[in-house]
Amino acid sequence: MIDKQVTTSKGAALNEAAVQEFKANLRSELIRPEDSGYDAARKVWNGMIDKHPALIVRCTGVADVISAVNFARTNKLLVAVRGGGHNVAGNAVCDGGIVIDLSRMKGMRVDPAARTARAQAGLTWGEFDHETQAFGLATTGGLISTTGIAGFTLGGGIGWLMRKHGLTCDNLLSADIVTADGKFLTANKNENADLFWGIRGGGGNFGIATSFEYRLHPVGKVMGGLVLHPAEKAREVLRFYREYLAKVPDELTSMAAFLTAPPAPFIPENLHGAAVIGIVVCYSGNIEEGEKVVQPLREFGPPLVDLLGPMPYAVLQSMLDAGYPPGLQNYWKAAYLKSISDSAIDTIVDHAARMQSPLSGVHIQHMLGAVNRVGADETSFGNRDAAFVLNILGIWSDPKGSEVHTRWARELFASMEPFSTGGVYVNFLGNEGEKRVVAAYGPEKYERLKALKNKYDPTNFFSLNQNIKPRMR
Repeated sequence: MIDKQVTTSKGAALNEAAVQEFKANLRSELIRPEDSGYDAARKVWNGMIDKHPALIVRCTGVADVISAVNFARTNKLLVAVRGGGHNVAGNAVCDGGIVIDLSRMKGMRVDPAARTARAQAGLTWGEFDHETQAFGLATTGGLISTTGIAGFTLGGGIGWLMRKHGLTCDNLLSADIVTADGKFLTANKNENADLFWGIRGGGGNFGIATSFEYRLHPVGKVMGGLVLHPAEKAREVLRFYREYLAKVPDELTSMAAFLTAPPAPFIPENLHGAAVIGIVVCYSGNIEEGEKVVQPLREFGPPLVDLLGPMPYAVLQSMLDAGYPPGLQNYWKAAYLKSISDSAIDTIVDHAARMQSPLSGVHIQHMLGAVNRVGADETSFGNRDAAFVLNILGIWSDPKGSEVHTRWARELFASMEPFSTGGVYVNFLGNEGEKRVVAAYGPEKYERLKALKNKYDPTNFFSLNQNIKPRMR
């Protein structure tokens, strides 16, 4: 019998007998390049990412996560961790290493009396909301319902409820973590409090989060939806939006968005394919009061399309899903903004008019509120005092168009740097280098995170993330 070898990304030969022994001790599925489901299993949301791991373990429980970590460490394998696989940087998959895939770990329990939920790391926000909304409860989740809860939470969590209820990480009560040495830890305010501080914004640098406990809030119907205006009116719309935001309560979270009107049934046919600017809102509070708060949005213009109204929170949460399907080419650039001055508005409008793809867009999300009421040092999440987060989304279907669309995103980003705080939301980062990771936290927090990395992952075993390198490396 020939003893087969598997060549890993680090040039090591992985003994076939070791792989078979590993497989025999798993309850989970082990997928290899020769298996029929391999290509589907290695795909992630961003179609730009095309990587070929040596092994994919689709974990069904914590025991196999621990086994996978121990196997990878013993055999010196590069490790990627997949939750929802929605990250734009594509860190949920790797070349030649092992993918520890949590996407089948979808267990969840809601405690409606305590208003808490315990959720495994493979859930998406749509699945999470399905369970919590049965009890009229929710916590801050993603802008897109197909986003996984795990990476989103660990990076902070900017979503539709944030100005009222804080970031997702602000609602995290506890998490279970498998560390690089295969240990299983619980992190909360009382146990491993330093680790709990780090995972609330520090991403997947310190271990694999297998489950989370969240604080929930009463959220039934919300006053939500969007209004659309012609792109030619974008300057006036953004100036109105800036003045409007000065008076809105924390119950209202919103964003302005440049986009191409889709051929959707709720969009008049004469607008299909037209360049538009939208204002998207979620008012989480009394519906009658919400009607009053959004009334100025209905009166200004007036808009070409008015889709504002009471709706279930889960409907609002999934409203933008169709515009961000898996498999498209995605290149993003992001920054926090101090404000949206007239000069900043002019710059955004000028560059938005140069978008070459009808799938691309520019988002300007309003922050502050409850986000800014959490102390700067209470969590590792940085830049809480930023008024807005700008996300430039280069999105297209044909891989041959990469140069045109990435150049557009980079040029807009460069032009907006004078208006930036210098910071960036870590979940919107691509593979942009250490300086940009430092910018997500600020120098002081980054040094504290490095010390934490040194304690929990001194060999940088978990390196495929917005990486915080340990001090000894």
